[in-house]
Parts: sequence; structure tokens; C-alpha cells
Amino acid sequence: MPHLALYTFGALKSPLADPAPLTREFHDRAGAVYQEVGEHPGYLARAEPAEGSRGAHFDLDWGAWGEFAVPAWYDKGRTVDTIALATTLSLWTGLRPAFEAVYGGLHREALSRRHDWFERTGHPSHVFWWVSDGATPTWQDGVSRLEHLHDRGATPHAFTFHHSFAPDGTPTRLEDIGPKNDRVH
Repeated sequence: MPHLALYTFGALKSPLADPAPLTREFHDRAGAVYQEVGEHPGYLARAEPAEGSRGAHFDLDWGAWGEFAVPAWYDKGRTVDTIALATTLSLWTGLRPAFEAVYGGLHREALSRRHDWFERTGHPSHVFWWVSDGATPTWQDGVSRLEHLHDRGATPHAFTFHHSFAPDGTPTRLEDIGPKNDRVH
């Protein structure tokens, strides 16, 4: 049975190393958000650096998740002191569990603050695609799918909650979940 890959990317207004209150607040919330999402039904895995790996995102060993990559439009730092991004790569059993995790609990609270922390870039912040059972998506897969979504819109190759597709490529929709403006049509 196929699994759903989710890549998220956002350019922060200031580097993660910045001691400013808003940056610290974002950074300090991350652990609890990751923990809650990781316990959500339908969550399978997320890219994490190999044990003992040290440095910035670009320096870490991500194992089967591949070499770390970012979209071409990211023009901020790449070192521990200058990196200004937040990104995830995860696997889910399906669209509904991913939607419930993203738009529920601590992650929903964080989403309500996203404009405090992230720049508005005109690029999509997330992308989905289906992978075969046992496959591990890579960071480069996520970047290429996000760029595809930006350039061509939603297709079975790269899609969003609002314009989603079933594993066989047919358009699909989630109904009656969350507030009306969050529903997928």
C-alpha cells in the first residue's frame, strides 16, 4: 500500500541562532510539536539526522533520507549561525491523518503564529506525493516536488491538501474536517 510523503519548507525571518524572543519562541516550541505529531495515528516516520551527526542541516548525515537540499529560491544562510529555515520530510498512511495532525493540537497553534516567524515568499509551504510501500523519500525529492508544485500547480506528482490526489492519480477530497476554510475541495 502506498504511503504519503510530506515535505514542508519555510524561510524564517531571522536565523535559528538569533536570540531574539520570537526566534527563541519558535525554536522552543519545536520539540513538543514534533513529539505530538510523532504520536499521531497515521504518522510513520520523519527525516532525522543519524545519531551523533553534528552541524547545521547541510552538514548532517540524514541516512536514507538523502543529502539535505533546499528550494532554489532559498537565499539565506547555510551555517549553524546563519541558517534561517524550518523544514520537515515525513511519511504518513494517508491524507486524512496528515490533515488531522497538521490542523490539530500544538501544530495548529504554531500555524496560527506562522506569519510572526516566517517570511511570505510567494512559494508553497508544503507538498505531498505518494511513494510505494517501503520507499524512503529524500530531501531532493521534496525540493523537486515543491518546485514542481510552484511551477505547474497541483498534479498527481505534487499536490496540496486543497488540491489532492489518490494514489492512482485521481483527484480526491477531504470533506467535513476542520473549519470550512481548511477543508480540501
